[in-house]
Amino acid sequence: MDYDYLKNKKILLVDDEAELLLMVRSILEQDGYRNIRTALSVAEALAAGKEWKPDFAILDVMLPDSDGFGLLAKLREFTDIPVLFLTARGEEEDKFQGLGMGADDYMVKPFLPRELTLRLGAILRRCYKNENPVVQLSASRIDFARAQVTKNGEEISLTAKEHDILMALYRNAGRIVTIDQLCEAAWGDNPYGYENSLMAHIRRIREKIEANPSKPESLLTVKGLGYKLVLEERV
Repeated sequence: MDYDYLKNKKILLVDDEAELLLMVRSILEQDGYRNIRTALSVAEALAAGKEWKPDFAILDVMLPDSDGFGLLAKLREFTDIPVLFLTARGEEEDKFQGLGMGADDYMVKPFLPRELTLRLGAILRRCYKNENPVVQLSASRIDFARAQVTKNGEEISLTAKEHDILMALYRNAGRIVTIDQLCEAAWGDNPYGYENSLMAHIRRIREKIEANPSKPESLLTVKGLGYKLVLEERV
């Protein structure tokens, strides 16, 4: 199963050391993560948590205006996002406290970059494996759980094939998805010979999601390569 779409998740990094934040950010970006924000204090982290609504948080324990445990408690007042502690405090009592508060993992510095990305990926796959997101496009909104598009106040149903094609595009939002990949998403392991059918589905999808299907703003054709879905801010 392709989990690459999880690299679109919003990752909040919280640490009082600016250089370490830069290093961890670089590690995650090299692994493909595209939406990362950093915070140097509890106050900054809480502001980002409320305004930016991250999908995952990596927290240090030692912070200037409280500690990571207190930060997790405050985050839990308004979000249940998965949390990984990354800290120099490696005493058993610290680990027990963090995990006992509901953190999904606890790593002690110094750490291996590959271990961090593997643990992050494992938690994301576990927490978001059944995700059916609601996404905002320029002229419409897609509710994948209901297989439904809302445009100009009207609710429009998606067919199973349209849903599969849009989900494949969403999981690679902002990037080119080839015709072969889309045919495989819709017709399975033997997708050859469905190019014309795919074009017909793309046309019908545009009629449902675009303000002007002749001048698409969300489902774009990349000539000779495939298609790309452009999202507005996720709901």
